[in-house]
Amino acid sequence: MPILEIDGCSLYYTVKGNGIPIIFIHPPVLTSTNFTYQSEELSRYFQVITFDIRGHGRSSFSSKPVTYPLIVEDIKKIIGYLDIKQAFLCGYSAGASILLEFLLSTSRELALGGIIISGMSEVGDWRLRNRIRIAKTLVKFGALPALARSIANSNSDTEELFETMLLEAKKGNARNILQYYNYCLNYNCTEQLDKIHKPISLIYGEMDKPFSPYAQLLQKKLSQNEITFVKGMKHQVPTKAANELNKLIYQFIQNHSFKRGE
Repeated sequence: MPILEIDGCSLYYTVKGNGIPIIFIHPPVLTSTNFTYQSEELSRYFQVITFDIRGHGRSSFSSKPVTYPLIVEDIKKIIGYLDIKQAFLCGYSAGASILLEFLLSTSRELALGGIIISGMSEVGDWRLRNRIRIAKTLVKFGALPALARSIANSNSDTEELFETMLLEAKKGNARNILQYYNYCLNYNCTEQLDKIHKPISLIYGEMDKPFSPYAQLLQKKLSQNEITFVKGMKHQVPTKAANELNKLIYQFIQNHSFKRGE
């Protein structure tokens, strides 16, 4: 099991395939298993890197609070350890906010571009804020297994994937997951989006109405972006529209890989 030791924390990661690197970033509770279909298919063309954020899945408890800047530093250390010059980053849901934080950090030159799947630059509506608060309450009062079951169920398309996602999600540390949720709830980089000058692919489910305003906001604020709405889909694009997503990622990287070092 590949493990990278960082400041007393054991970070689980996987590397599959060769070529241009893509690093995938998952949201709270879920783990790198959320990108099973991307790892299987895209590794035929690219080097696919997944990892479990501190306190999630097979990564150990973090004594340092889990924040977006800390996760960005962990990604930077993975890149350095694997001797990668530059990579594309792909973030799903709250993982997309970490991607944006990476592109706003001093590490941004390590990025070739980004793929945002069902993501946001802030939690600006009461519905999403309420969902996160409910999740926080469940974690805080010891109901992580129930929350993990619900999230694994909504993100899986087969019984086999559900069982795997649930097993990995239940390994998470409640304290670190709560920290991730807290940072997600309070994060807002919207007014800094004009500082990002890397190509960005925005991918959303056509029927993901709660996230439509976030898609429009990012499309308006990011200087280099292209947006796609996946027909008939809600939020869970990586698992429930994997074939379409993989095609979009493949095409985006093919179109923009020649811009390395810009």
